[in-house]
Amino acid sequence: MAELYPLTEPYDHGLLDVGDGHRVHWETYGNPAGKPAVFLHGGPGQGSAPGMARAFDPARYRVVLLDQRGCGRSTPHATASVHANTTDHLVADLEKLREHLGIERWLVTGGSWGTTLALVYAERFPERVSEIVVSAISTTRRSEIDWLYRGVRRFFPEEWARFSLGAEDDVAAYARLMADPDPVVRQRAAAAWCRWEEVVLSLEPGAPPVSDAPLSEAAHAFVRLTTHYYANAGWLEEGAVIRDAGRLAGIPGVLIHGRLDLSCPVTTAVELAEAWPGAQLLVDDHSGHRGSDVKRGWKLAALDRFAA
Repeated sequence: MAELYPLTEPYDHGLLDVGDGHRVHWETYGNPAGKPAVFLHGGPGQGSAPGMARAFDPARYRVVLLDQRGCGRSTPHATASVHANTTDHLVADLEKLREHLGIERWLVTGGSWGTTLALVYAERFPERVSEIVVSAISTTRRSEIDWLYRGVRRFFPEEWARFSLGAEDDVAAYARLMADPDPVVRQRAAAAWCRWEEVVLSLEPGAPPVSDAPLSEAAHAFVRLTTHYYANAGWLEEGAVIRDAGRLAGIPGVLIHGRLDLSCPVTTAVELAEAWPGAQLLVDDHSGHRGSDVKRGWKLAALDRFAA
């Protein structure tokens, strides 16, 4: 079993004013003089957690965690507003944070939605990225979103009947419900959305049972932001992330994916690897979207190698 590094306390933290009325929460772990790295959480809207720094050797890395606009400890919370909250805004926030922290270049890592954000950022600012390590590969194409919230219904027809709103675009319909002024409407929509997310992952090895437990405010922010971003396909041109992967040539990259990932089928990871000169693709035949000992070991090995 791949062992994560011990949990440590952040040595610095703050709220960065990024404009548009937004303040982004950040914190740093490890060695202030170490190799800079930034971890981009998933979601959109999942928020960061201290455990995300445990993949990095605290003696060799300076790890930056942040809560993307609208979630975690950033303000305003997405439950109140999604104003000025797009992929372009998040990319700009990363650059402002890098400059604020005095970092010239950093390793960029993340998973799922964090993969999309990492790739978009790196393609726009390749000179600021030393290496890339991403997992659960997603590029937020409309085709990928359509698979996750419509195509995968063939595996779960009963749950699909419960989730579907009967709209032409269920994602956009859920986004409208999450913006409804009635809190009861928002609560029901968020609960249905979260249940479907769990259902899609329920066939993975070791998956917990699907739950209808009450949702936290963080879960509401997750649904509000996910529907907001996915209804707009991340404001990204269809296929542009993979099309522009040639801009990453010369940046060492490791792509880690589970073949049993129903949420993000492995085809996207393969297409990205083919378009990215020199990228290494590692596929675990026995895991899905969630982490596994094998995928964890690959990530730790890559990060240890890049720290040398």
